[in-house]
Amino acid sequence: MTAANEQRVRVLFVDDEENIIKALRRMFMDEEFEVLTAASGAEGLELIRDNENIGLIVSDQRMPGMDGVDFLAEARKLVPDAIRIILTGYADINAAMGAINRGGAFRYLTKPWQDDDLVQNIREAVELFKLKRENRRLNAVVQKQNLMLEEWNSRLKTRVLEQTRELRKKNDELKQVNTKLKNNYSESITMLSSLVEMRSKTSYNHSRKVAELAQQMAQNMGLVSKDTEVIYYAGLLHDIGKVGISDLLLNKNVSSMNTEEMSEYMRHSVRGQAAVDSIEDLRDAGILIRHHHEKFNGTGQPDKLHGKNIPLGARIISMVDFIEHQIGPEPNEKNIFDALEEIKKLKGVRFDPELLPILNITVNNAYQHYLTEEDEEELVEVEISSQGLQSGMVLARRIVSGTGLLLLQKGSVFNNKNIQVLQRLYSLDPPVGGIYIWMKKNELGQR
Repeated sequence: MTAANEQRVRVLFVDDEENIIKALRRMFMDEEFEVLTAASGAEGLELIRDNENIGLIVSDQRMPGMDGVDFLAEARKLVPDAIRIILTGYADINAAMGAINRGGAFRYLTKPWQDDDLVQNIREAVELFKLKRENRRLNAVVQKQNLMLEEWNSRLKTRVLEQTRELRKKNDELKQVNTKLKNNYSESITMLSSLVEMRSKTSYNHSRKVAELAQQMAQNMGLVSKDTEVIYYAGLLHDIGKVGISDLLLNKNVSSMNTEEMSEYMRHSVRGQAAVDSIEDLRDAGILIRHHHEKFNGTGQPDKLHGKNIPLGARIISMVDFIEHQIGPEPNEKNIFDALEEIKKLKGVRFDPELLPILNITVNNAYQHYLTEEDEEELVEVEISSQGLQSGMVLARRIVSGTGLLLLQKGSVFNNKNIQVLQRLYSLDPPVGGIYIWMKKNELGQR
């Protein structure tokens, strides 16, 4: 076997359906990597033991005998450096989370897939494995060069410095790759909250706004940090149950739904609780997810809880969810005023009247730049880097990730939390173009 063949990456597909295996073989027959296939988890493990340089493992979740999560967990023991991907349905959130937590999955893809999307994801995963392999090789080179540096004398100083600069550059590139891998796992919760938003473009960034407003409202009420954190995660995941709703119903206006459609739509709060219940740390958030469509007068869903029997966090999320929808993606003073007036009309019916003063304070603080008269002619757009962001800056143009996901709307106010999230996303899915903020002309000279 030649050195070139030894370095060729092998990709293993595991699926118990023969037609899918055949389709995958045809789809990737002309790729630079070698394709291996198995009809079961047990057969897949045998292939892993018998073949070297397996860089990517793609497994179906629902298979007889050993399912995809168990198979990936065993495969991880045999080839820990291989990239792992799980194939699952939209509604099977628990399996996807199990694959990430137990099997160390890089990501999960939904079935049925779009051919172009699947090919792109497989190619990216193979390239990621090659980077990891190159990482090990370069680390060995670094160690060898460090030993050489100790032996070289002053006459080779220029040469040593040049090689050191090159090695530092390579190490910086590798550190960025490693950071991307770590962030991919730590952002799994955010990824789940974005699932519905990726299906419905009208919902872009809604869950994050609800989470931030709900957390600010809880803090304004003086709740302890543990409770505000539960409310934040519940706000982030409050619509996760919508993954079980058809695209047709998901994109339909609630006001135009008939009784049967509304009944199906409102089940998403129960589905949402069930989706996160397997994670012990999210069970308290799951209770708030279940009850965020309850109404203060007892006519809500799913359990028709009344008044203070509705958990406080659910009452908070219900209010900020409603007002964020009312204000919309392009806030202005009129939308904010009208939204608060609409909330007042529904106090005691849909919403807790005692929470209204806190909501007013929270909304006024969060949207204060829309409520303060500014001379627009004195404001100019300034492009800055993600590292130059500071709390209080106002976004002049919306930010969209490289894959088309809306990250922040125009007019968003930066705070420590969304700055950290944006900076992490820059290493995962770098946006196209720069970040533009509003600045007063008389402040430009101070930069």
